Amino acid sequence: MKNIVDFNLLAKAVRGLSVPRPTSGTLSGHAAGEPFDKAVYSKLQEQYPGIVFRQYEYLNFLYRRHLNAVGVEAKNKLFDSPTVLFLLSRGKDATNRWSVSSPFEEKQNDTADILAVQDNFFNLIDVKTRNLDKKAQPPNIISSYKLAQLCATMLDNEDFNSFTIDYFEVDWRLAGNDLVCESAHHANLFRIDPSTLYINWAAAMQVQFHVDECDQSFAGQGCQWAKEYLRHFVKQAKERAQYMINQFVTPFLKYVD
Repeated sequence: MKNIVDFNLLAKAVRGLSVPRPTSGTLSGHAAGEPFDKAVYSKLQEQYPGIVFRQYEYLNFLYRRHLNAVGVEAKNKLFDSPTVLFLLSRGKDATNRWSVSSPFEEKQNDTADILAVQDNFFNLIDVKTRNLDKKAQPPNIISSYKLAQLCATMLDNEDFNSFTIDYFEVDWRLAGNDLVCESAHHANLFRIDPSTLYINWAAAMQVQFHVDECDQSFAGQGCQWAKEYLRHFVKQAKERAQYMINQFVTPFLKYVD
């Protein structure tokens, strides 16, 4: 599978890296993750100058280069890949409102934290962090529904080779007033056996996993991965739907018939 970023090299670069303890005092969630996210971004910019962006930065960069592309339809045509368009673009109204004087800003629900873009190929990179001193449930990775939509788009357009989705985990411990990276791990989404992906239906249908615990043995092509994920998603959704009917519909039917 094609990749722009050498994640082994990136892991070596961030091991031992320290960032200041968040001023908010909390050591969980976004407050702890953001400093390492920015540190990883900085390292990638050093290693791959000129081709590393935040997602919103790339959209601003692309639209500024093509100011003659006015309106959402024209801007959408700037993407050769319908799948990358699905993953990166903002909504219709937001895209229509974009201008040089009113560019996009970062959104927490952007698909990727970081993009590496070269020869019209996209490395979508999401940075996760893990406090080694606390046992926590796996983090939210991506909406299972959005991933199903992604797979359908890939299959509809036979678009399997224009991008990859990678997760990079920074494992840290608190040392005085600093958070220190002790280890780092990488997993490619399309190397995980789709049938093993855990969907937490009670947590906004999120796929959840720890990056360092991911199996990377899937050796099939993108088409096969997309079909197997959709098979897994549909099976899980049917089971969830039946559970909801049994739990919340059947007991009350006698009152509404």
